[in-house]
Amino acid sequence: MEHSCLVLDRVSAVFGALKAVDDVSLSVGPGERHAIIGPNGAGKTTLFNLISGEIQTTGGTIVLFGVDVTGLPPHRRAARGIARTFQITRLFPNLTVLENLLLACEALDRVKFAMHKPVSSCPTLVQRAENLLADFGLSQLRHELARHLAYGDQRRLEVALSMAGLSAPESQSMQALLRKLDPAIAVLLIEHDMDIAFGFAEKITVLYQGRVLTQGDKDEVSGNRTVQEIYLGVHAD
Repeated sequence: MEHSCLVLDRVSAVFGALKAVDDVSLSVGPGERHAIIGPNGAGKTTLFNLISGEIQTTGGTIVLFGVDVTGLPPHRRAARGIARTFQITRLFPNLTVLENLLLACEALDRVKFAMHKPVSSCPTLVQRAENLLADFGLSQLRHELARHLAYGDQRRLEVALSMAGLSAPESQSMQALLRKLDPAIAVLLIEHDMDIAFGFAEKITVLYQGRVLTQGDKDEVSGNRTVQEIYLGVHAD
């Protein structure tokens, strides 16, 4: 666990009588591809919301790069290296690519309190947005409305937005990881398609009714009879 990027230790989320996430433990190492699968209602999205800080845990701890972030809000976790994307992109559709990035850069700068000062007049923020455009291959699309982008370009913009909240050294580090995505960056994925999960991930966690049903590589998981019965609908003779 010492060298893990992310460690969840007996994490829970209880809403009244509902245990949406119940005593979940897992770890993700540097460069690891880790998929979380399970049937609808298994607790996958709630678990991601706990990791990103969208909701608070009712038990357990979340450690990111050796630091306990259990009580930190989402923007503090983002500043420490968590970048989350969503199945449905969350962009300002009627703003340009550059304007989306400027807003993201502005959100974590003191200039946001200067209500009568346009962000375009802040050279530091403009330069940061320009750097992100270049880093993610979006420079040619700077004046394109986000809603007119191809889906793949929307996803690239969304990842660029997640980088905007990091400090300069952190941003450089994360961008270096993204440029070397295959060998370097840890990825935790929710995937409904088991074939995609098996093709992508080195390690798979199966959730069922908020708990970890099993964890392991694709052979271990696919050979688990309980997974076959509960998740795949395969029943023993």
